[in-house]
Amino acid sequence: MFSNDKNVETIAQLIEVLKHYIGLQTEYVKLDVIEKVVRLLTVITVVTVFCIILLISLIYLSFAAVYALQTLVGSLIWAFLIVGGGYLLLLFIFILLRHKLIERPLVRFLGSLLTSK
Repeated sequence: MFSNDKNVETIAQLIEVLKHYIGLQTEYVKLDVIEKVVRLLTVITVVTVFCIILLISLIYLSFAAVYALQTLVGSLIWAFLIVGGGYLLLLFIFILLRHKLIERPLVRFLGSLLTSK
């Protein structure tokens, strides 16, 4: 009953289709991983470029603020100290809010990236 030619041919076709399906699934997984890596690298590159441009702008704005403060406080050294103190205050606030500002959005982004279909 099981050994006729039609059953053997059907089983052989089923095995071929199964092999093809497994090959397609592995290709899909490879392409999915590549897509997610490319998206992650794109976000990292965009954020890096944005941060560099922001940092350069911040340096120029800081010097402008120092020279504007110099006329108010009368001394260049005090103006630099005031701007430096402002940056230390921003750093302290940033450290206090790092979970809310960095960790949660980063975990949310990576979670959505890695679990999306």
